[in-house]
Amino acid sequence: MFSEKALIAELHFKAIRSSGAGGQHVNKVSSKMELSFRLEDSLVLNEEQKERLLAKLQTRLTKENVLILQCGESRSQHKNKQIVIQRFLQIIQNGLKVPKKRKPTKVPRSVKIKRLKAKRNTSEKKANRRKPNID
Repeated sequence: MFSEKALIAELHFKAIRSSGAGGQHVNKVSSKMELSFRLEDSLVLNEEQKERLLAKLQTRLTKENVLILQCGESRSQHKNKQIVIQRFLQIIQNGLKVPKKRKPTKVPRSVKIKRLKAKRNTSEKKANRRKPNID
């Protein structure tokens, strides 16, 4: 399919400051990791794979077809980097999956008979509720 190590080598990382509460330390440390991947410049993926990813990841890509992921879950920059790489690989693998083609099937004869029988029983039940027609 593709080499994960070669794909990871094409990634660009940037350390940024995490948002939210955290005291004085959070203002000095850049532990949040931002991953960016330029889809069109990738040498690992072939044209067919790029087209499939463009279609599937359309909502996640920027106007320049760059996939940007961020992770600030951990206080460790290295852990955040590993987490964001795993997320990226999962997104790429899911984007490259080819869906199975649906095989159209007929409704079985026994199901049709069962449905008609249930219809008949319901109509008889309702017919028995009516007042008798005395002429």
